[in-house]
Amino acid sequence: MAGSAWHGHVVRTFLATRHALLATGFMRILGIDPGTGITGYGIIDVAGNRLRHVDNGIIKTRSSEGLPLRLKTIYDGLTSIFSEYTPDAVAVEQVFLAKNPRAALTLGHARGTAVLSAVNFGLEVHEYSALQVKCAVVGYGHAGKQQVQQMVKALLKLPEVAQEDAADALAVAICHANSRTMKQAVNIASRSL
Repeated sequence: MAGSAWHGHVVRTFLATRHALLATGFMRILGIDPGTGITGYGIIDVAGNRLRHVDNGIIKTRSSEGLPLRLKTIYDGLTSIFSEYTPDAVAVEQVFLAKNPRAALTLGHARGTAVLSAVNFGLEVHEYSALQVKCAVVGYGHAGKQQVQQMVKALLKLPEVAQEDAADALAVAICHANSRTMKQAVNIASRSL
């Protein structure tokens, strides 16, 4: 198949698989912690208020390569993850304000690449600030990295703490799961009024 025909076939197959999974009553969420050097990803399944760890890891780029090639590595890595795990939604951490404008700009490129890769697969993209993620996972918006990592380990019953960027991505996925549950509860409550 030609490139665009193959991509169209992959997206159609992906969407059909996603609809079949949604019919079974659970949601698979892919959390992404974007970075140009390391992009973390974490995948969880949500059924009601139960969370189940599926996978996590990192996409590492070479610092010796220019930004366009690093972004392609991130895009290709995420595309592969979408194809393999067929998530129903993607949650991405928002760009924080950095003291170094250049660092914030390159981080924005990585984040944009993550969002574009998800949208190209027909996925909903949800964005959360670091404060929202920490509140959802730890219950405290100014929690430290280690607190977040330990809570991710406990909530997902992991045998060990995930690598830092992967743990952050799992935390973003958990944040979306909690946000989704809260929105469903509000919708149900408002219908009963």
